[in-house]
Amino acid sequence: MKAIANIIKTGLGAVFIALIRFYQYFLSPLLGASCRYTPTCSQYGLEAVKKYGPFKGGWLTLKRIARCNPWGGHGHDPVP
Repeated sequence: MKAIANIIKTGLGAVFIALIRFYQYFLSPLLGASCRYTPTCSQYGLEAVKKYGPFKGGWLTLKRIARCNPWGGHGHDPVP
């Protein structure tokens, strides 16, 4: 049972990473750089998913994207 959960977690993490890479290579150049943080939100997402897995890493990424707006913060915000 634990092996199946690990396979699902690894596969889902790979899907998240592939989606972020697709955004970085194909959509981001068209939309232009607009992230208020360093590292960028997409790089933050990659680091969070690699460090914490798809569930916690995905949640941290969603929280970061929600903060990345004109009324949010800015500056250096690394993955915890």
